[in-house]
Amino acid sequence: MRRHVLAAAFGLACGLGAAQAQQAQEPITLRGMGSFHVGGKLVEISGRPVKDVVFTPGGTPARVDPNGTYQTGQMYVQYFLPQNEKGSVPLLLWHGGGMTGVNYETTPDGRQGWLEFFLRKGWSVYNSDAVERGRSSWAMYPDVIPGEPLFLTTANPFERFRIGAGAGSYDSDPAKRKYLPGSQFPAEGYDNFVKQIVPRWTSTDQMIIDAYIAEVDKVCPCVISFHSQSGQFGFKVAQARPDKVKALIAVEPAGIGDPAKVAALKDIPVLMVFGDYIEQDARWPTIRKTATDFGDKITAAGGSVDVVNLPAIGITGNSHMLMMDKNNLAVAQLIQDWLAKKGLTK
Repeated sequence: MRRHVLAAAFGLACGLGAAQAQQAQEPITLRGMGSFHVGGKLVEISGRPVKDVVFTPGGTPARVDPNGTYQTGQMYVQYFLPQNEKGSVPLLLWHGGGMTGVNYETTPDGRQGWLEFFLRKGWSVYNSDAVERGRSSWAMYPDVIPGEPLFLTTANPFERFRIGAGAGSYDSDPAKRKYLPGSQFPAEGYDNFVKQIVPRWTSTDQMIIDAYIAEVDKVCPCVISFHSQSGQFGFKVAQARPDKVKALIAVEPAGIGDPAKVAALKDIPVLMVFGDYIEQDARWPTIRKTATDFGDKITAAGGSVDVVNLPAIGITGNSHMLMMDKNNLAVAQLIQDWLAKKGLTK
């Protein structure tokens, strides 16, 4: 496995060139767009008390019986299909824990996100909200989902996502927040970023994998780009459907696939991308090593894995949220160049 890939190998431009800047102003022509839900199952609930509920202040009470059949575990997917398609297959975007597909839309400070970037490059883009998040809806717990959801404070991502300088770096006063030196995360967008955070469970992994497999069965062959918590989902779904996945882009994966099934990935090229400040973080050296060790196993099984540590190729200051950082389009261009090199563009 190649640990560091030189920028020249991808023809990387570390800024948005004049041609790209002009392209960003041109209209986007679509041949179609829409959304759908996939996956899920019916679950029976019983033994709950019947209640009279007033849905609107001053309204007439309605009898609500919570016992019965529920649709659970479904996932929402939104898609955009460019008129001039240049990706050889669709691109699927999968977000991380406590997040939704909005991660890939407009950045928290109002710049172009990865969804628009890849759409402008001619990719059909499918952006999803994982099970139990965003427009995928919830299910009752603990009846359907064991345990209870986890909620993040406004300080948690700042101190855990390598935006701020560790524990105690967050302050409710934006002027007093301590960012990592040279941080590319847009300070003016942080308060908007935390508005994206949604509750998450640690007990829905299999439900999420099942829904992603349903998406792959409906949409693919495809390329899958996944971030953070979706590390295990991306690799495991590709192991379950190796004939339908043409490439994997693991953006700071916080989980891996099944080590016993690495041979299923031998014909699927993998790109792993990691940002900055990892060595000085308490958790991320181990998380990265777990991912790259898994990459070594794929390589040993005959696969192809490229690992890009962005500071090693001169791209510095990236947080865990690379798709939102000020240089997010430089990172996206690196991915685009890699996909082209792998023959996945027309």
